[in-house]
Formats: sequence, structure tokens, C-alpha cells
Amino acid sequence: MSDGILIAWFTLTALSLAFVVVDIPKTPEATVLKWAFVILTVFSGPFGAFFYVLGCREPLKGTHAEYVSATWRQVLGSTMHCAAGDGIGIIAGAVIGAFLALSEWGDFALEYALGFGFGWVYFQAFAMRDMAGGSFSRSLKETFIPELVSMNVLMAGMLVTMKTLMPRLTGANDPLTPAFWFVMSMALMVGFAAAYPVNWWLVTRNMKHGMLTLLAHVDSQGHEGMAGMDDTGVMDEMGDMDDMEGHDAPRPGPMAVAGVVALTFAILALALWVTIG
Repeated sequence: MSDGILIAWFTLTALSLAFVVVDIPKTPEATVLKWAFVILTVFSGPFGAFFYVLGCREPLKGTHAEYVSATWRQVLGSTMHCAAGDGIGIIAGAVIGAFLALSEWGDFALEYALGFGFGWVYFQAFAMRDMAGGSFSRSLKETFIPELVSMNVLMAGMLVTMKTLMPRLTGANDPLTPAFWFVMSMALMVGFAAAYPVNWWLVTRNMKHGMLTLLAHVDSQGHEGMAGMDDTGVMDEMGDMDDMEGHDAPRPGPMAVAGVVALTFAILALALWVTIG
């Protein structure tokens, strides 16, 4: 790949990240989702900034709750939250695996464990525990299945992309080269796209949150920085999501959930068969 393409990509990424970091504190969004947008922009560059503007940034002050109530924006927030949390773990696993020269299966196992572990335990259960009445254990239980199915499809998309691009780009297996990080960026974006449909199912079945809006008194703190947080490190209160399509829908039964879980594992197994064998 031409060095010019890499230079252009990382230049656009730096500019996009600067915009999001400067602008997002003014958005009355939950703190964990603000950080998720920042993380996503680190890897998706102009695409992350575009989705932030299109999907989360209120066009006029005081319109955030109405603006993000559209189902596709709610699903965007849900998928972005998954991609940011799981993506950090997966990419960390890829870096560690490269330095340790792990086998392909060992590399996958490490990436999956770190991706699911960080995404589920911290980015979902801990950071969003206020939605479970402040109970971390209850939050772990409620977020396990949603995080599992989302992770499976995200990992499948990332795995296929990484295994496709790395042999074709010089130095892409070395975390010390720009090519490696370019591949990680492409992989996370493909994983994001792959995980969007299952997040649509989760959000519209009332199994996972989407975008969130802080209440007015919390929003006033949010202009200070990545704020809107209490002394436990999570947001004080969140806006009303009752206008979101599917928010009041009954949750699916055990058979439907089991079917979706099985489907996502089948997708992941297919990705493993294609890439590792």
C-alpha cells in the first residue's frame, strides 16, 4: 500500500479526533458514550466524526433527546458502545499476540477473551450499572447476553478483515508499523457494520440501551468537559427514552434469545473456518 494513503488516513483521523474531542463535551450524552465516540474516532477517523455529527450531536441546544430518539440513531449508539469497548480488548489482544508470536488460535482466544471481558465487565456492566439500579452484579447479569451476541458478530467481522488485509500489507503484522494500525482501523469499521443488525434486534427488543440524554442539571456540568458524572464515575441521570421505537416492547422469550445466540456463534464459527480453518 502506498505510504501516501496511510499518511492521508492518519492525517484525517487526527483532524477528526481533534474535532470530536473539542466538540463532544458540549453534547448532553452519557459520559461512557462520549468516550466511546472518542475511541471509535481514534480507529475510524472521518467516519467516526461523521457518525458523531449525524447520530449524536444535537443540531440545536435542547433537542438532543428528540434528535437521538430515531431507532437507527439508538442502534448506532448501541453498536458504537459495543465496538469501542470490545474493540479496545480485541486490538490489545492483537498487539500482545503479535509480540508473543502466538499461534492463530492462541491469538484469537486472547483477542476474544480480552474483547469480551473488557467490553462486558467494564464498558457495559460497570459503566452502565445505574441502569440496573446501581447494582454491579445485576448489571453483569443483564448485559451478558446482549454483549455476547454483539461481540460474536463484531469479532467475526474484525477477524475476516484482519486475516484478509494483513498478508497483503507489508509490516501489517507488526504493531510498531502504521500498516498494523491501519488494518486495525479497517477491521473495527467492518466489525461495527457487521454488529449493527444484531444491535438493532437487541435495542428494539428492549435488551440493550441506545443513545442516552443527560437531564438539564447534569448537562450544565457536561460543558465543563467529559462530565455529568457522580463520585462513582457514572452519569447521575439519563433522559427519557420512551419515545424510542421498541423501548416498551416485551423482551423476547428464551427460545428466541437462544436462537440469536446460536446464530451469532455460527457466524463466528464460519469466520474462524474461513480464516483459520
